[in-house]
Amino acid sequence: MRFVTYRTVETEPRLGLLHDGLVVDVEYFGAAIGQDMPSTMLDFIDLGPIALRFLQEAVTNASTADFVGTSLPQANVALLAPIPRPRKNIFGIGLNYTEHVAESARSLDTSKDLPQQPVIFSKPPTAVAAWDDPIRHNGAVTQQLDWETELAVVIGRTARRVAEADALDHVFGYTVINDVSARDCRRAGQWIVSKGQDSFAPMGPCIVTADEIGDPQDLTLRTRVNGVEKQNGNTRFMLFNVAQLVADISSVMTLEPGDIIATGTPAGVGAGRDPQEFLWPGDVVECEIEKIGMLRNPVVAV
Repeated sequence: MRFVTYRTVETEPRLGLLHDGLVVDVEYFGAAIGQDMPSTMLDFIDLGPIALRFLQEAVTNASTADFVGTSLPQANVALLAPIPRPRKNIFGIGLNYTEHVAESARSLDTSKDLPQQPVIFSKPPTAVAAWDDPIRHNGAVTQQLDWETELAVVIGRTARRVAEADALDHVFGYTVINDVSARDCRRAGQWIVSKGQDSFAPMGPCIVTADEIGDPQDLTLRTRVNGVEKQNGNTRFMLFNVAQLVADISSVMTLEPGDIIATGTPAGVGAGRDPQEFLWPGDVVECEIEKIGMLRNPVVAV
């Protein structure tokens, strides 16, 4: 299933389900079939796997009448970030693709050695942006604004010290995230100022449930800037796969429903190119992941 958070000119953000070109309002659809359902993504994820299975069966067995008054054409709504305001910081994973480790060592003074454990940083909830929201370029702060297309993991069940073999059972679904980075804003090796500024976590356009994705380690990732391809990689080349990341993070801190892990980016970032390339006002960035979709954001001066 493909879940979105949407808004119309008449509504606050609401939970929707993409179905045959429509955005089905989950709360309204539930009312139509006599079942209470939540109106927000986080509240739905909190209900757990039983609610997801119920909704899957209900949509499969629904009549045309069940969608009348409960859905809108996708073209008539604005898509927001699937989780517009995460409950806590997004977990970011740095240097998680071999070739990206090499290009970062050449251009960003990071170690050329492959990490022996996941490199973890964070991005605050205020960094989240939606489809077509502007990536804010503050020229007084950065002259090295960069792109990073990444597979984002959305946790569906509380994970505390889970084994790698069980880790994927705790995943609700996956989305696209652009780990926007100001390369010249690192401070004494710390990355949160570089990666956590407002608008530096565009996310979307939807969350695709884990059952529909299947193997998260066989997805193609692409980045285009102004229509020109900059990144083309595959999640099979992660140093630490999704299951390993969930197991590692949960070994030291509890992962809760709705938590987000951005799993790292392949080679092809602007800082790693020769000559280096960075984002400037007027540019448009497109981040695309197989089976999920494409995320588009313009860069604007602030």
